[in-house]
Amino acid sequence: MLARLHTFDALSNKNFRQLWLGQIGTGMGVWMDQVARGWLVYEMTHSPLQLGLVTAFRGLPMLLLTLPAGVIADRYPRRMQLMVVAIFNAVVSFILATLVATGRVELWHVYVTAFLAGCTHAFQGPARLTLTNDLVSQDKLMNSMALNSAAMNVSRGIGPAASGLLITFFGVAGSYYAEVALYATAALLTARIRVPAASEDALRRRAKAGGSFLTSTSEALHYVVTNRLMLGLMVLALAPMVVAMPFTSLFPIFAVDILEVGATGQGLLLSSLGVGAFSGALGVASMGGNPKGRLMLLAAAAFGVALVFFGRSPWMWFSMLSSFTAGVANTFFTAQSHTVVLMTAPDHMRGRVISVYMIDRALTPVGTALAGVLANYLGGPNAVVVMGLTCISLAAAVALLVPEIAAVGAARTGTSPAAET
Repeated sequence: MLARLHTFDALSNKNFRQLWLGQIGTGMGVWMDQVARGWLVYEMTHSPLQLGLVTAFRGLPMLLLTLPAGVIADRYPRRMQLMVVAIFNAVVSFILATLVATGRVELWHVYVTAFLAGCTHAFQGPARLTLTNDLVSQDKLMNSMALNSAAMNVSRGIGPAASGLLITFFGVAGSYYAEVALYATAALLTARIRVPAASEDALRRRAKAGGSFLTSTSEALHYVVTNRLMLGLMVLALAPMVVAMPFTSLFPIFAVDILEVGATGQGLLLSSLGVGAFSGALGVASMGGNPKGRLMLLAAAAFGVALVFFGRSPWMWFSMLSSFTAGVANTFFTAQSHTVVLMTAPDHMRGRVISVYMIDRALTPVGTALAGVLANYLGGPNAVVVMGLTCISLAAAVALLVPEIAAVGAARTGTSPAAET
């Protein structure tokens, strides 16, 4: 039975393995930065407003730079982009750590480095996903996408806890110096990747022949809007990330007023979501083969159903189960939809198309604000139910209006060289 599982197939590819390990290190650094930066700002100002503003400052570049990052991913070597990002992150973290350690840090330092860290984060996604497409064969692409999701959730589970321990024993500077080591390790791992020559040659040709950034971006937007499959996937991606996933911002309401489980209970609810996401990633990785459109649609709808049950749950154990299910469903959809986008997008605009697709992450703060407004007027439980029903409705509408998604199978338009080692 275990011999037939495909869970870690893509890791047999040495080049993808280096990329995957580097992603874990980079991901841990990103999550550690979020914890340490928040702690530092609150320690300096004791202001919830400043805490929210610095988080927004860190997220703003995602909205501004995601599309340009896709153009760059289509024109220039992706491995080099990831190395530059890792090195730049290491330098920025080292500067901030040294400012803190020497007692010279000022609030504007924190804001500037937050913005710079956000800029590098915007460039990681398109480069990493398109490089993955270059490194693995088609039959292992979905497996690699699922393992990427697993790596992200491992980083999210370990990074914040590691940062908290480092801050406790070594202060904020100690946490940032640890980030420097993680980013440097990621850069070294990425440097060891060997990209297929055909892929590098194609990038050089596109770099020489490429038009303006605006023209290139418009081309990708036109492709997404006029391609029914891509447009349907875009709507399904926006649904969980913008109108549903922000339900986590309302967890304090449930922990304090509904379930009466306090801060510990809130942490368990978040942990349940993370464990579910990790389990879902391993589940997709174990499937093998190509994405299954009907399963994607069911997963998107199941995410909404889980939120409805969560909003109506009066029991802690059932709320944890609902949160776990939401994590599983969200990852089942995300890992497969990323695969479909990479398989379907033409080679010459794959980076740009995936960057358009990733705008949903930049819009997450909008969804968080919407969740707050709904909770203010409807109450936390009703707000989550509305969010869940909206997700279900969008999934049903897309299933009816875009039957191409349900028909997704093994077909692939556009090819890319792959190297197995």
